Amino acid sequence: MSLTLDVPQDVRSGSEFAALCRRIRAAGLLERRYGSYATRVSATLAMFAATWLVFLWLGNSWFQLIIAAVLGVLFTQVAFIGHDSGHRQVLASRRGNDLITIFAGNLLVGLSYGWWVDKHNRHHARPNHEGLDPDIAEGVLAFTQAQAANRNGRVARFVTRHQAALFFPMLTLEGLNLHVASIGFLLSRSAAQSRYRLLEIALFSLHVVGYLGALTLVLGPVKAIAFFGVHQAVFGLYMGSAFAPNHKGMPTIASGVKVDFLRRQVLTSRNVRGGWFTDLLLGGLNYQVEHHLFPNMPRANLRRAQAIVRQYCAEHSIQYTETSLIGSYVMALRHLHALGAPLRRAAIAR
Repeated sequence: MSLTLDVPQDVRSGSEFAALCRRIRAAGLLERRYGSYATRVSATLAMFAATWLVFLWLGNSWFQLIIAAVLGVLFTQVAFIGHDSGHRQVLASRRGNDLITIFAGNLLVGLSYGWWVDKHNRHHARPNHEGLDPDIAEGVLAFTQAQAANRNGRVARFVTRHQAALFFPMLTLEGLNLHVASIGFLLSRSAAQSRYRLLEIALFSLHVVGYLGALTLVLGPVKAIAFFGVHQAVFGLYMGSAFAPNHKGMPTIASGVKVDFLRRQVLTSRNVRGGWFTDLLLGGLNYQVEHHLFPNMPRANLRRAQAIVRQYCAEHSIQYTETSLIGSYVMALRHLHALGAPLRRAAIAR
């Protein structure tokens, strides 16, 4: 669904957000949480290293498929840390945050810092804005009515007709897609302008050599292929499932429609209810509204910020969406299913 808004004429762009900002700053929620991140980063890296040690200890065994699944989860948790530092949440220093993101992304996970920052910044600037948000750009899936209507070819139309059913199975390929996109960026002209290009290429290459070398030296060919498949499938499914609840199925902003920053971020984002386990499982992305309003807010402060933002939205009659994790998936899948409906009707008519 497209979003058209009637913004009051007496509300200047940014004025309402500035008032919300003052409340957030007064509560100290933009201050760094060094202790929290020291604990989080240390625990995650310790589990990451310990799992690889178990991998070496097990050797050429089919039990390694369990390790592959565990590493798929841990790769995503490391990526969450890279996400936080990419938003300048961890340290006060920009360079320090950059280096954490490059270390977590390029070396440990195999994702390009430069590719991610460019794509993610464009998404944050214009979430769910048709033609501007790369996360709803035309691809394998259709995220807007226009994209669904313009599908050509049997395969593309088949996928769109059944994209709700295919969504989660296709996420198992998302990890590979992220790696390929990273390689494409690092080899592109765009990467030549990045101040960290050589460091990114060096660490990404080290990741590839180390990862594939470990699988080749420790496992036999068949087990290595099975390990790779399980690991990348779990990684892609977990990553995709963590980001899917945030905006999929929320209103999209039609091309040319202007919406002020506060409403643009709140109305296109969805929070997921839950306790500490949900916070851990989704890497803080369950507070999507607050994260989009204050991208540099440390993850540990998002829960406290939620109460302030929700109350402020109620005061200004701005719809604030929050649902369960299952409910968020249902909304996303219903949206994808609805977009495929015209193509399903056309196929039946033939």
